[in-house]
Amino acid sequence: MNLRFYYDVVCPYAYLASLRVEDLAERTGATLEWCPVLLGGLYKNHGTADVPAQSWAGNKVVIGAADLLREASANGAEFHHNPRHPQRSVTAMRLITAASGAARVSISKALYRAYWVEDQDINDPAILGPIAQAHGLSLTDDLTPAIKDALRANTAHASQSGVFGVPTFEVDGTLWWGQDRMHLVEKALGGSPAYLPPAEPSSGTSLTFFHDFSSPYSYLAATQIERLCAERNVELNWKPMLLGALFKVVGTANVPIFTFGEARRTYVFRDLHDWAKWWGVPFNFSPNFPMRTVTAGRVAIIDPSTTQDIYRAAWVDGVDLNDDAALAEALTKAGHDGPALIARTQEPEIKAILRANTEDAAAAGACGAPTIVVGEQLFWGQDRLNRVIEALG
Repeated sequence: MNLRFYYDVVCPYAYLASLRVEDLAERTGATLEWCPVLLGGLYKNHGTADVPAQSWAGNKVVIGAADLLREASANGAEFHHNPRHPQRSVTAMRLITAASGAARVSISKALYRAYWVEDQDINDPAILGPIAQAHGLSLTDDLTPAIKDALRANTAHASQSGVFGVPTFEVDGTLWWGQDRMHLVEKALGGSPAYLPPAEPSSGTSLTFFHDFSSPYSYLAATQIERLCAERNVELNWKPMLLGALFKVVGTANVPIFTFGEARRTYVFRDLHDWAKWWGVPFNFSPNFPMRTVTAGRVAIIDPSTTQDIYRAAWVDGVDLNDDAALAEALTKAGHDGPALIARTQEPEIKAILRANTEDAAAAGACGAPTIVVGEQLFWGQDRLNRVIEALG
């Protein structure tokens, strides 16, 4: 099978992926194709800001920086945050495009190292010249019309195929975005990847799980978190919160997915199904999205044992959580006293706890859901459960 790896040296996560993609291809017997593109060109083609991080909420910036360092460490990668980031990468990517075969791989690695390990200015001829020369190229190669056209064509083809960011991997026309999806890529190639580290009981440890029933990724994480905590003798603290209120506090769009370009929205919907399949759980995107979950959150505070039943009602059965009668019926079918629980959601102390949970999430540094806190470490997203388990160990 053929594995295409779309990348730009300006992306640190693509750098991390570049260190692992060859081993992945070797394990699965796939033919690996390194496909250089311009990340800025992808952004332009999909109507994304040139530097998306400039519009991120403060909490997201902090989480992103910590996550990048953690991912580099977990993958045994040398990494330094280049003080010049983000740099213009057109010249570097043209040089990569001018190379082919093993030379393309070699110069890509050299440029990644210059950017993300040695903190170099990849637009400085004194830096680029020797790298180009070491790989049989010269700086004049990036000025060749054929090379300019080739990089432009690579980027346009990738965009038309649905690539909106890097790193992106393609197998038989199916795309996966992010170095944190490489286990899904390996599975598609017929491999048997490991994702979660082995269970190592950790007595006395606790985990706080901030979540909102309106989040499909919270649902996916919730299907696993109880089992993972039980296997490791970890106390699980459920913390229902209100995403809309959190977004307002930290300065994020009320429904972030609505701000995505069409290609990314399409990808997210498939990504949810990919993860559901990976975890072996049912999933149907709610016909009521975006949903208001104030009452559901209060119910889960009153009786945490309803949490999984509420998630299944929303993200498997399509129940409208904003319809008190429908929610009560779903709770009753699951073995709870639905009407009694709904009635109690009007108690002032229950309302206060939901507000406090949301404030606690913002204070902890959350920017979305699920957010998981282990000690002083904060993890955002169900795709970081592997790192959560490492922290518990």
